Amino acid sequence: MAPKPETFDLAVLGGGPGGYVAAIRAAQLGMNVCVIEKDRLGGLCLNWGCIPSKALIRSAEVYRLIQEADQFGIQVGKLEFDAKKIVKRSRNAADKLSKGIAFLLRKNKVTHFSGTGVIKKQGQIEVSAADKVETLISAKNIVVATGGFTRSLPGIDIDGKKVISSREALVLDKLPKSIVIIGGGAIGVEFAYFYNAFGVKCTIVEMMPHILPVEDVEIADILQKNFKKNKIDVLTEHKVESLKTLAKGVTVKVSGKDGSVELKGDVALMAVGFGGLAEGIGLENVGVEVDRSFIKVDESYQTNVPGIFAIGDVIGPPLLAHVASAEAIFTIEKLAGQTPTPIDYSNIPGCTYCQPQVASVGLTEKKALEAGHELKIGRFPFRALGKSIAIGETEGMVKLIFDAKYGELLGAHIIGNEATDMIAELGIAKSLETTYTEVLKTVHAHPTFSEAVMEAAADALGEAIHI
Repeated sequence: MAPKPETFDLAVLGGGPGGYVAAIRAAQLGMNVCVIEKDRLGGLCLNWGCIPSKALIRSAEVYRLIQEADQFGIQVGKLEFDAKKIVKRSRNAADKLSKGIAFLLRKNKVTHFSGTGVIKKQGQIEVSAADKVETLISAKNIVVATGGFTRSLPGIDIDGKKVISSREALVLDKLPKSIVIIGGGAIGVEFAYFYNAFGVKCTIVEMMPHILPVEDVEIADILQKNFKKNKIDVLTEHKVESLKTLAKGVTVKVSGKDGSVELKGDVALMAVGFGGLAEGIGLENVGVEVDRSFIKVDESYQTNVPGIFAIGDVIGPPLLAHVASAEAIFTIEKLAGQTPTPIDYSNIPGCTYCQPQVASVGLTEKKALEAGHELKIGRFPFRALGKSIAIGETEGMVKLIFDAKYGELLGAHIIGNEATDMIAELGIAKSLETTYTEVLKTVHAHPTFSEAVMEAAADALGEAIHI
């Protein structure tokens, strides 16, 4: 049977936070659009990353809060947890949002093809559905938003049982007694927090000098001390030499400046990052350039082949859902003849959702110094904040980095409760080239966590009242 022909103004390959946003924005601007997604709408982030992992972490937060209930004058009986129900709740959150995206596509009259899309030639995609019926799509423009895949270390295969990725880690309905987490970035740190909260023995192995290597060293050190206090073993400046799977568990040989050590665990979690999912979609058929798994694009997100664009994780770092969505909107508006503001990649917020949370935007202290800035740095600890004392979340601080000459905000770093929500204020401030005086003179409500932002600015100027 010949493939069924379909014609569109725009075809989007991938239905994640880059793809579905691109499709909806294009439809809003009057284009006839389709989205091709072989799995579930929402992509890796919604189904196997951002959303279900945060649901798991919320269960861990509630469990720990109840353990501390006596501090709030509340008595509870025997405390237990059901791992299957915890996982089910996280899957329900992902399911609900995936269905919500399907609704949004219908609402905006975007055609959804469920199947595998392969670019056959310029302006043409062949879709193979589960029932083997094929559709041949013709489109003036194509946006590739296929996302990423979990990387592993050379010589180590992710078998999904003893050596797992974040995908399997999300759905373990029986928690292991011990886990070795390879990689101390955001993913490794979040899973360490989750598993530790429910009594799993966790060991993080990170080759860099501190966990969360992209974050400010001072902030990362605070988190590392917190983890050690909660009996999470952290081995920094250690490389994995080998990993062996046994009948019961795994052994991981790691080496550091003091020699080698063999770690044992029921499972090992590979959390060393992601590559771009650029294979198997026909890029070679049209000559699209790919560099180390990432598609190469210009400032308009167009590949070297006219009419083929790429956005999100498949074009490389920063591999973040909100970046993919921003790239999607820029690409579509540019394609529609508008003049969108280019994305400022120096002002992308990064968030890690363990407790205490970590969030940042802009330069770290080290990067600011390397760039030649003379700095004014303000810090304000949460332990001096009325709101944090009232609710019992006193760990952490706000750290603001300003240019001493002009007063401009260069970077903001927060560790503590609500850090991931607080960072947006500072992203706006940085984009507006706000100075320390403007931050300080903006009256913040009391009592709130955001008061710490104002107080940190005051500290940078030597005018702090509450420390």
